[in-house]
Amino acid sequence: MKKQKKKSHLELTPLIEEHNEVILFCERIREGLRNKTEEERIKKYIDWFKVKYLDPHFEIETKYIFPILGNNNVRVKRALANHRRLNRLFDETTELNKVLNKIEEELSSYIGFEERVLYNEIRTIASPQQLEEIEKSHQELAFNDDEWKDQFWTSSSK
Repeated sequence: MKKQKKKSHLELTPLIEEHNEVILFCERIREGLRNKTEEERIKKYIDWFKVKYLDPHFEIETKYIFPILGNNNVRVKRALANHRRLNRLFDETTELNKVLNKIEEELSSYIGFEERVLYNEIRTIASPQQLEEIEKSHQELAFNDDEWKDQFWTSSSK
């Protein structure tokens, strides 16, 4: 039994690795705000990141992860509500400083919830086939942040 739990944990590694990208994204927003970077520059970056990374990530979660627990599961409902709230924040174009701070805070909090609560529940009930499907689907999400040239979060790009 312990071997299976350990194996399950390893099979969710692509999810955790993807979350590391989101954590880095949040750190870049924080650094840009701390450096007093023009909010429009940060907004362009978050819009790019959403299209290139978050939208596909959310789609994979909705298609492969959440069905394991079912749409009536309280944690799945919370995750979907977080997705909707984040999408509304990304769509906001006024009060950018406030919005950028909220995006960073919401995403950081949401990642913690997924990793500590949602994924632990998935680990306990997912079949080996479901875990394999999750791993395969997340390996298909190819993200390359080298495409983004405006590194506003570095001190040399002010």
